[in-house]
Amino acid sequence: MGQLSDGFTDREFRRLGEVVEYECGLVFPASKRIMLETRLRRRARALGLESLSSYCEHLENPLDRSKELAHLIDAVTTHKTDFFREPAHFDYLAKQALPDLVAREQAGLRRPLAVWSSACSTGEEPYTLAMVLSDYASSNAAHSFRFRIEATDISPVVLEKGRMGVYPEAVAAPVPPAHRKRYLLRGRNAQRDSIRVAPELRAAIRFRQLNLMDASYEFPEPFDIVFCRNVMIYFERATQHSILDRIIRTLRPGGYLFMGHAESLSGLDLPLIQVEPAIYRRPHG
Repeated sequence: MGQLSDGFTDREFRRLGEVVEYECGLVFPASKRIMLETRLRRRARALGLESLSSYCEHLENPLDRSKELAHLIDAVTTHKTDFFREPAHFDYLAKQALPDLVAREQAGLRRPLAVWSSACSTGEEPYTLAMVLSDYASSNAAHSFRFRIEATDISPVVLEKGRMGVYPEAVAAPVPPAHRKRYLLRGRNAQRDSIRVAPELRAAIRFRQLNLMDASYEFPEPFDIVFCRNVMIYFERATQHSILDRIIRTLRPGGYLFMGHAESLSGLDLPLIQVEPAIYRRPHG
């Protein structure tokens, strides 16, 4: 099939926006129209459809929409991420948050330290967390420091990439040399231009699908640390408040919430205390 050159009608764009907002809470202004058309043309071709109008009609069928939803979500969401993105957060984690949680809560000693990477994309963030926590465990071996990481995303496609833990070698550029040597392995044979995350890091992380628009988040126990970075910018203010309220409920009193530096909680009535730029803590009591 040749390239699809048609675009959405105004009605189709509005209807598609309603579907995306209903399913995952994301709001797409008119400025995103060309981006959506470009991404969804690829999906229309993959389905053997002749136009974007045909794709919109395809989504109107409940059964077809159910089958297509994962691909639609993957097409309209942004998966920009890096190892050690916003590195000041990981410095604070290692030098301030972890010693504080160990001293005050005995987190990692009395029980495993629990961490949630709530929009993990292809896995670079939770693997970075695992590197930092493994370093801390090594330097505190006498105390038998333990941790576990939950990594969630709405897109099953990126979650599978995260589970594999295989990346192009260039992606590892932000990883400090000592961490690269210890935690990243060179690919073999057909993957010689790639790197693989060490098995012990992969074993510490559970990847699973979660939609932040869900009414509640089911986890076995509360978290000491939650990373929710660079995802709130895609939601309207009321939706931001609802999602963050649910996230805070998963956070232990005294636990830390890390947000993206481009995000602000100003004007949101939430039980959090800011301790550093884009870093918050849930108070005790």
